[in-house]
Amino acid sequence: MDAGLYPMIFKRKSFHLFREAGKLDQMELDGIVRVFDSALPLDRSIKIAMKIVPAGKTSCKRGQEFCILLYSEKRGNYLQNIGYIGEQLDLYLASRDIGALWFGLGKPDEAAYNGLEFVIMLAIAKMRPGLFRKDLFKSKRKHLSEIWEGAAYQDIGNLARFAPSACNTQPWIVKASEKEIQVFRYEAPGKRGIMPKDRVSYYNRIDIGIFLLFLDLCLANQDISFEKTVMEDSSEGAGEIVPAAHYWIKDRAHEKGII
Repeated sequence: MDAGLYPMIFKRKSFHLFREAGKLDQMELDGIVRVFDSALPLDRSIKIAMKIVPAGKTSCKRGQEFCILLYSEKRGNYLQNIGYIGEQLDLYLASRDIGALWFGLGKPDEAAYNGLEFVIMLAIAKMRPGLFRKDLFKSKRKHLSEIWEGAAYQDIGNLARFAPSACNTQPWIVKASEKEIQVFRYEAPGKRGIMPKDRVSYYNRIDIGIFLLFLDLCLANQDISFEKTVMEDSSEGAGEIVPAAHYWIKDRAHEKGII
């Protein structure tokens, strides 16, 4: 995976409104396509597609110039897979001063593309560098103690918790030891703002894919090698804690004598 994505964790932000937006040129649009084509998926067997369309061809009205539409065949962990791939795009966009917003409830004119179903969109526009995040830790997120159990890898958890999340539900819980990291999806009971109740699980599973990307980048940045299994998750029950992924830690750089 591109190591240049990790620093963008500190720069990216969700542009809920695209004020003072500039224009994207064709080279920038072509770059987005190249990154999508080379993105690392969670499941290579799931067919996916992307289309960049003018903002007017979607229901998203936030001042963006374009929307990136993500499509997939519906099977297995297709939602987590789209979250994982889409967040690679999100971080790449920040590296090019292109603002982005995961827009969960948006609808495109084309509900299907190349035989695949629409999953979610990212609204995008060229933004001034000074409008991106300057201090990650001023972001509104759950405290580490709310999502992370165990003393191991808390420094990693303290960054991974800033992964973007639909309607800011942040549906992840982690149990960590020196040799294992277990990630769970928690669907809290109750209303979730404007999000329809029957869509909470849908977007939370996309969120888990986004969170797994942050976790992978943070582990790799510390030269921590691991094996990962992503669990099948199709649960719809609110209040449930559902296994999402299991990491087996193989070794750390300092254990190999690397400084």
